[in-house]
Amino acid sequence: MSNVDGAADLLVTNAAVYTVDGERSHAEAFAVRGGRIVVVGSADDVAALRGPSTTVLDLHGAFVMPGLVDVHNHHSHAGRAALFELTFSNTASYDEILSAVRAYAATKGPDEWIVGSSWGTGLLDLLGHAQARRGLDEAAGGRPVLLTDDSHHNRWASSRALELAGIDAATPDPERGVIVRDPETGEPSGVLLEAAGLLVEDVARPAVTLTAAQQEQSSAHAIGIVHSYGITAFQDAAISLDQMRALKTLDDRGELRAWVVSSMTVNDQIFGYAELGDALIAHRAELTGEHHRPDFIKIFLDGTPPAHSGAFLEPYLPSDAHGAHFHGTTTMPADELLGWLRRTAAQGISAKIHCSGDAAVRMVLDAVETVRAEGHTAPLYQIAHGQFIAESDLPRFAQLEVSADISPFLWFPGVIADALSTVRPADEVAGLQPNRALIDSGALVAGGSDWPVSETPNAWEGIEGLVTRADPSGQRDGVLGIEQAITLAEAIEVFTVNGATAMGLGAVTGSIEPGKSADFVVLDRDPFGIPADELHLVTVEQTYFGGEQVFSRN
Repeated sequence: MSNVDGAADLLVTNAAVYTVDGERSHAEAFAVRGGRIVVVGSADDVAALRGPSTTVLDLHGAFVMPGLVDVHNHHSHAGRAALFELTFSNTASYDEILSAVRAYAATKGPDEWIVGSSWGTGLLDLLGHAQARRGLDEAAGGRPVLLTDDSHHNRWASSRALELAGIDAATPDPERGVIVRDPETGEPSGVLLEAAGLLVEDVARPAVTLTAAQQEQSSAHAIGIVHSYGITAFQDAAISLDQMRALKTLDDRGELRAWVVSSMTVNDQIFGYAELGDALIAHRAELTGEHHRPDFIKIFLDGTPPAHSGAFLEPYLPSDAHGAHFHGTTTMPADELLGWLRRTAAQGISAKIHCSGDAAVRMVLDAVETVRAEGHTAPLYQIAHGQFIAESDLPRFAQLEVSADISPFLWFPGVIADALSTVRPADEVAGLQPNRALIDSGALVAGGSDWPVSETPNAWEGIEGLVTRADPSGQRDGVLGIEQAITLAEAIEVFTVNGATAMGLGAVTGSIEPGKSADFVVLDRDPFGIPADELHLVTVEQTYFGGEQVFSRN
């Protein structure tokens, strides 16, 4: 409760405050009242706001900055996986995955489903053989298994899971999906690309559906994790009705201690949500709360390049399955995309659109250009991922006020870059994620973890990668398009004020300045005082949301 005499509730003093506020980038103290920052400046500037019940936080010179903002994650899926599913690293080998399945199966009944993630996209070819599926069958003891890849767009299923879904050699590929067949026998290999995975998801759902209480647990657990990484605001990139209800319940109970913007899923070829599009939007008003804002829709406009489901202006590298002139396709025609943007703009709803290929990016820019010309200036538009962008389209982001939602593992060497190299020309992959060019053109670039596609929501791994274009883990040598590196100050903006602005929270959070929510983190070191290749070591000691501590490492 705020002090009634005008005194501050909290004074943060003796700190190295990096405000990310263009008006004043550095300070040594700030004052908080009613969850909002009221004064930023020197110790003398805030001293007058000290009252008898004011809490004083003396940080003894520690580095303080705004709470981090994650513009793209799937928090509920991450929380669910941590609490209720099998998890393993996306760098795990085939044998390591089988070992993980074998150990997990030992805890399950003979007919229980095993659901988990995330196998690396680089294993696609190996898993596309029936012999690999039979190894999975043995490890699972014949149980039904459904494992998601690192993009969360593709699945690998056991023989029992395929049988329960009615998938055999005669089953045709579903719309927007591919049942990968063994190259010698023609039988289903167990690998299911894009919407084909929903055939098994549908039969698994009754056994693995969470209760409302478990959904709340999943969200709360995930938010506890993001707090430990200093994140105080995030955008769930493709949400379901039950996940939104969990967030609203937490909000109503005063337990949602983060700003959460939800992206209501329009089309779903990977999750198997029951309500989509207008059916989901119909619940928007009732599920809006103090900290939960379902203000966006999410459209998957294409898939992923390694699965040949990304849409490109130039063809993929030649392959036996697709020939030499395959460009991929979008999930909907241009007029349908435009229709969605028009209808939602009229309702005051913004849009996040998944685009992995440059043809999908151009389709979005063309649609936004039309919507803007028709007078819809208020909606926010985000192109998610956008790792491939035609050079002529780069300046259109700023011109049309479209922000670039960028995610780690797409701008430095790693398993995803390796997988992209097998399907796209080398020069394209070398120029992957043109962050420098986007910023120089005036575009708003906002950072997202894409967690649990990334193994953690640690923004400092992403920040280091943005600055060095090298693998923060040190597992891979080399750099990926060093000319697209950005500065540390820019990278911090990407994961603070830029993210907040892209989400519609620019007036609420993202910087330490008067009037904004008192969302801030205390770090164990000054990131500007260490070598760039040590940024991933930066650790959050304390996280505050609305002036109240929500995480302490000690």
